[in-house]
Amino acid sequence: MGMEAQTSKQEITKAEYEALAEFRRQLRLFLRFSEDAAKQVGLSPQQHQALLAIKGFPQREYVTVGEIAEQLQIRHHSAVGLVNRLVQQNLVQRETASDDRRRVYVRLTPHGSEILRQLASVHKQELKQLASVVARLMQTIDME
Repeated sequence: MGMEAQTSKQEITKAEYEALAEFRRQLRLFLRFSEDAAKQVGLSPQQHQALLAIKGFPQREYVTVGEIAEQLQIRHHSAVGLVNRLVQQNLVQRETASDDRRRVYVRLTPHGSEILRQLASVHKQELKQLASVVARLMQTIDME
């Protein structure tokens, strides 16, 4: 819902502004945590995001380069370069589709799966902490 969709002016309390500011701060702290965790295992944040997009793609364990581009909101040629670097690091592999030789799928290698599993494990712990903070903040924000 865009700002223009709001038709009535509603009062925002000081406590709500504080809660909104803290929420944004917590999101940024989580993103910094995620970036640092990726770097600790030798990945860029974008590489981590790509591995997660592949493993987390709905109802299958592979994606096309176009789907990676869409998931990461990057241009197709940038996704091609990203996949090339992931292949060089043995984190993903390309696979030609059996039903259409023009289509190429990208899937995690066992090494890529293990790196992602390690990252997901530490992210789950961090998200548990963030969830309790967000729950507290949401109680402060008037949820009309």
